[in-house]
Amino acid sequence: MGGDFQFFDIILFAMIAIFLILRLRNALGRRDGHEGGYKDLFSDPNKDKPPHDETRDNIVHLPDNGVENDADYASTHADEVSPEPEPEVFEGPAAIGLEEIRSIDAKFSAKEFIGGARAAFEMILGAYAAGDTQALKPLLSSDVYENFEGAIKERVANGESLEETLVGIIGAEIVEAGMTGDEAAVTVKFISEQISTLRDKGGVIIDGDPAKVIRRVDFWTFSRDPRSRNPNWVLTETHSPH
Repeated sequence: MGGDFQFFDIILFAMIAIFLILRLRNALGRRDGHEGGYKDLFSDPNKDKPPHDETRDNIVHLPDNGVENDADYASTHADEVSPEPEPEVFEGPAAIGLEEIRSIDAKFSAKEFIGGARAAFEMILGAYAAGDTQALKPLLSSDVYENFEGAIKERVANGESLEETLVGIIGAEIVEAGMTGDEAAVTVKFISEQISTLRDKGGVIIDGDPAKVIRRVDFWTFSRDPRSRNPNWVLTETHSPH
Protein backbone atom coordinates (compact mmCIF):
# COMPACT_ATOMS: atom_id res chain seq x y z
CA MET A 1 0.00 0.00 0.00
CA GLY A 2 2.80 2.36 0.82
CA GLY A 3 4.31 1.70 -2.58
CA ASP A 4 1.08 2.72 -4.29
CA PHE A 5 1.05 6.06 -2.45
CA GLN A 6 4.68 6.63 -3.36
CA PHE A 7 3.93 5.96 -7.03
CA PHE A 8 0.94 8.28 -6.86
CA ASP A 9 3.07 11.04 -5.34
CA ILE A 10 5.58 10.73 -8.17
CA ILE A 11 2.81 11.05 -10.78
CA LEU A 12 1.35 14.04 -8.97
CA PHE A 13 4.69 15.82 -8.70
CA ALA A 14 5.35 15.10 -12.39
CA MET A 15 2.01 16.61 -13.42
CA ILE A 16 2.65 19.65 -11.24
CA ALA A 17 6.07 20.07 -12.83
CA ILE A 18 4.64 19.79 -16.35
CA PHE A 19 1.94 22.35 -15.45
CA LEU A 20 4.52 24.80 -14.11
CA ILE A 21 6.72 24.34 -17.20
CA LEU A 22 3.77 25.08 -19.52
CA ARG A 23 2.82 28.18 -17.52
CA LEU A 24 6.39 29.40 -17.53
CA ARG A 25 6.68 28.80 -21.27
CA ASN A 26 3.54 30.81 -21.98
CA ALA A 27 4.79 33.63 -19.80
CA LEU A 28 8.26 33.83 -21.40
CA GLY A 29 7.37 32.92 -24.97
CA ARG A 30 9.16 30.63 -27.37
CA ARG A 31 12.44 31.34 -29.10
CA ASP A 32 12.05 31.29 -32.88
CA GLY A 33 15.14 33.11 -34.14
CA HIS A 34 13.22 36.43 -34.49
CA GLU A 35 13.31 37.66 -30.96
CA GLY A 36 14.05 41.13 -32.29
CA GLY A 37 10.68 41.17 -34.06
CA TYR A 38 9.64 40.29 -37.60
CA LYS A 39 10.38 42.88 -40.26
CA ASP A 40 7.23 44.00 -42.03
CA LEU A 41 8.17 44.80 -45.62
CA PHE A 42 4.98 46.80 -46.14
CA SER A 43 5.27 49.14 -43.21
CA ASP A 44 6.86 52.54 -43.00
CA PRO A 45 10.50 51.94 -42.03
CA ASN A 46 10.53 55.29 -40.26
CA LYS A 47 7.44 54.78 -38.15
CA ASP A 48 9.44 53.76 -35.08
CA LYS A 49 11.83 56.70 -35.44
CA PRO A 50 11.22 59.77 -33.32
CA PRO A 51 9.07 62.38 -35.11
CA HIS A 52 11.04 64.72 -37.40
CA ASP A 53 10.55 68.42 -36.80
CA GLU A 54 10.50 69.84 -40.35
CA THR A 55 10.78 73.38 -39.10
CA ARG A 56 14.29 72.65 -37.88
CA ASP A 57 15.48 72.37 -41.49
CA ASN A 58 14.56 76.00 -42.03
CA ILE A 59 16.32 77.34 -38.98
CA VAL A 60 19.24 79.65 -39.71
CA HIS A 61 21.61 79.75 -36.79
CA LEU A 62 22.91 83.21 -36.10
CA PRO A 63 26.38 83.83 -34.71
CA ASP A 64 26.65 83.59 -30.98
CA ASN A 65 27.70 87.21 -30.72
CA GLY A 66 24.27 88.47 -31.79
CA VAL A 67 23.06 90.66 -34.65
CA GLU A 68 25.28 93.46 -35.90
CA ASN A 69 23.82 96.92 -36.01
CA ASP A 70 24.31 99.18 -39.03
CA ALA A 71 27.42 100.84 -37.62
CA ASP A 72 29.04 97.50 -36.77
CA TYR A 73 28.20 96.10 -40.19
CA ALA A 74 29.62 99.11 -41.99
CA SER A 75 32.89 98.93 -40.06
CA THR A 76 33.19 95.16 -40.33
CA HIS A 77 32.32 94.95 -44.02
CA ALA A 78 33.84 98.21 -45.20
CA ASP A 79 35.98 96.44 -47.80
CA GLU A 80 32.94 94.66 -49.24
CA VAL A 81 30.90 97.81 -49.95
CA SER A 82 31.25 98.91 -53.58
CA PRO A 83 32.33 102.53 -53.87
CA GLU A 84 30.12 104.98 -55.71
CA PRO A 85 31.14 105.11 -59.41
CA GLU A 86 33.03 108.18 -60.45
CA PRO A 87 31.02 110.51 -62.71
CA GLU A 88 31.88 110.27 -66.38
CA VAL A 89 34.38 112.90 -67.47
CA PHE A 90 33.43 114.55 -70.75
CA GLU A 91 36.22 115.53 -73.10
CA GLY A 92 36.56 117.14 -76.49
CA PRO A 93 34.80 120.07 -78.11
CA ALA A 94 31.37 119.01 -76.86
CA ALA A 95 32.34 118.65 -73.18
CA ILE A 96 30.63 121.84 -71.99
CA GLY A 97 27.44 121.03 -73.86
CA LEU A 98 27.40 117.48 -72.49
CA GLU A 99 27.74 118.83 -68.96
CA GLU A 100 24.80 121.11 -69.64
CA ILE A 101 22.68 118.12 -70.68
CA ARG A 102 23.76 116.11 -67.65
CA SER A 103 22.84 118.99 -65.33
CA ILE A 104 19.23 118.35 -66.38
CA ASP A 105 19.42 114.60 -66.97
CA ALA A 106 21.69 113.16 -64.28
CA LYS A 107 21.61 109.71 -65.92
CA PHE A 108 22.99 110.93 -69.23
CA SER A 109 26.10 109.06 -70.36
CA ALA A 110 28.08 109.96 -73.46
CA LYS A 111 29.42 106.40 -73.74
CA GLU A 112 25.94 104.93 -73.71
CA PHE A 113 24.74 107.57 -76.14
CA ILE A 114 27.46 106.71 -78.65
CA GLY A 115 26.53 103.04 -78.44
CA GLY A 116 22.90 103.88 -79.18
CA ALA A 117 23.83 106.28 -81.97
CA ARG A 118 25.90 103.61 -83.73
CA ALA A 119 22.98 101.19 -83.56
CA ALA A 120 20.59 103.86 -84.87
CA PHE A 121 22.95 104.68 -87.74
CA GLU A 122 22.94 101.08 -88.91
CA MET A 123 19.18 100.64 -88.47
CA ILE A 124 18.29 103.84 -90.31
CA LEU A 125 20.56 103.10 -93.27
CA GLY A 126 19.13 99.59 -93.59
CA ALA A 127 15.51 100.72 -93.29
CA TYR A 128 16.00 103.54 -95.81
CA ALA A 129 17.52 101.20 -98.40
CA ALA A 130 14.72 98.67 -97.86
CA GLY A 131 12.06 101.38 -98.06
CA ASP A 132 10.78 100.42 -94.61
CA THR A 133 9.02 103.61 -93.55
CA GLN A 134 7.39 101.87 -90.57
CA ALA A 135 10.80 101.15 -89.06
CA LEU A 136 12.03 104.66 -89.84
CA LYS A 137 9.17 106.63 -88.31
CA PRO A 138 10.00 106.21 -84.58
CA LEU A 139 13.68 106.94 -85.24
CA LEU A 140 13.27 110.23 -87.10
CA SER A 141 11.84 113.65 -86.38
CA SER A 142 8.81 114.59 -88.47
CA ASP A 143 10.87 116.80 -90.83
CA VAL A 144 13.57 114.19 -91.46
CA TYR A 145 10.94 111.48 -91.86
CA GLU A 146 9.16 113.49 -94.55
CA ASN A 147 12.43 113.86 -96.48
CA PHE A 148 13.25 110.16 -96.23
CA GLU A 149 9.69 109.13 -97.10
CA GLY A 150 9.69 111.43 -100.14
CA ALA A 151 12.94 109.95 -101.45
CA ILE A 152 11.64 106.40 -100.95
CA LYS A 153 8.37 107.15 -102.78
CA GLU A 154 10.26 108.72 -105.69
CA ARG A 155 12.52 105.67 -105.90
CA VAL A 156 9.55 103.31 -105.90
CA ALA A 157 7.71 105.39 -108.51
CA ASN A 158 10.71 105.14 -110.83
CA GLY A 159 11.02 101.40 -110.25
CA GLU A 160 14.46 101.85 -108.78
CA SER A 161 16.04 99.77 -106.02
CA LEU A 162 18.77 100.76 -103.60
CA GLU A 163 21.29 98.24 -102.32
CA GLU A 164 23.06 99.58 -99.25
CA THR A 165 25.66 97.57 -97.34
CA LEU A 166 27.27 98.99 -94.22
CA VAL A 167 30.68 97.36 -94.19
CA GLY A 168 31.54 98.91 -90.84
CA ILE A 169 31.60 102.02 -88.69
CA ILE A 170 35.20 103.14 -88.38
CA GLY A 171 34.52 105.94 -85.93
CA ALA A 172 31.73 107.72 -84.08
CA GLU A 173 32.51 110.90 -82.16
CA ILE A 174 30.39 113.54 -80.46
CA VAL A 175 31.43 116.85 -81.96
CA GLU A 176 28.71 119.16 -80.66
CA ALA A 177 26.18 119.09 -77.84
CA GLY A 178 24.01 121.36 -75.77
CA MET A 179 20.52 122.53 -74.94
CA THR A 180 18.37 124.22 -77.55
CA GLY A 181 15.36 125.49 -75.68
CA ASP A 182 13.85 122.50 -73.91
CA GLU A 183 15.61 119.96 -76.11
CA ALA A 184 19.04 118.41 -75.81
CA ALA A 185 20.87 118.08 -79.12
CA VAL A 186 23.94 115.94 -79.76
CA THR A 187 25.76 115.83 -83.09
CA VAL A 188 27.81 112.76 -83.96
CA LYS A 189 30.43 112.48 -86.68
CA PHE A 190 30.27 109.05 -88.29
CA ILE A 191 33.05 107.66 -90.43
CA SER A 192 31.90 104.51 -92.17
CA GLU A 193 32.61 102.22 -95.08
CA GLN A 194 29.67 101.40 -97.32
CA ILE A 195 28.77 99.76 -100.59
CA SER A 196 25.93 101.56 -102.32
CA THR A 197 24.30 100.63 -105.62
CA LEU A 198 21.20 102.10 -107.26
CA ARG A 199 19.52 100.06 -110.01
CA ASP A 200 16.72 100.90 -112.40
CA LYS A 201 13.64 98.74 -112.90
CA GLY A 202 15.57 96.59 -115.37
CA GLY A 203 18.35 95.92 -112.85
CA VAL A 204 20.85 98.13 -114.63
CA ILE A 205 23.20 100.03 -112.33
CA ILE A 206 22.59 103.75 -112.58
CA ASP A 207 24.69 104.82 -109.60
CA GLY A 208 27.38 103.26 -107.42
CA ASP A 209 29.44 100.09 -107.77
CA PRO A 210 28.62 96.79 -106.00
CA ALA A 211 32.31 95.92 -105.95
CA LYS A 212 33.56 99.21 -104.53
CA VAL A 213 33.76 100.12 -100.85
CA ILE A 214 33.51 103.85 -100.28
CA ARG A 215 34.37 105.78 -97.14
CA ARG A 216 31.72 108.25 -96.02
CA VAL A 217 31.64 111.01 -93.43
CA ASP A 218 28.23 111.92 -92.06
CA PHE A 219 27.10 114.33 -89.34
CA TRP A 220 23.89 113.28 -87.64
CA THR A 221 22.15 115.28 -84.92
CA PHE A 222 19.93 113.53 -82.39
CA SER A 223 17.53 115.33 -80.05
CA ARG A 224 15.21 114.66 -77.12
CA ASP A 225 13.60 116.45 -74.19
CA PRO A 226 15.72 115.42 -71.17
CA ARG A 227 12.80 116.14 -68.83
CA SER A 228 10.54 113.74 -70.68
CA ARG A 229 9.91 110.18 -69.53
CA ASN A 230 10.44 109.08 -73.12
CA PRO A 231 14.11 108.02 -73.26
CA ASN A 232 14.31 107.85 -77.07
CA TRP A 233 16.43 110.16 -79.14
CA VAL A 234 15.33 110.96 -82.70
CA LEU A 235 17.37 111.98 -85.71
CA THR A 236 16.65 115.65 -86.38
CA GLU A 237 19.32 116.61 -88.94
CA THR A 238 21.81 115.03 -91.34
CA HIS A 239 24.49 116.44 -93.57
CA SER A 240 27.68 115.33 -95.29
CA PRO A 241 30.68 117.52 -96.18
CA HIS A 242 31.33 117.95 -99.90
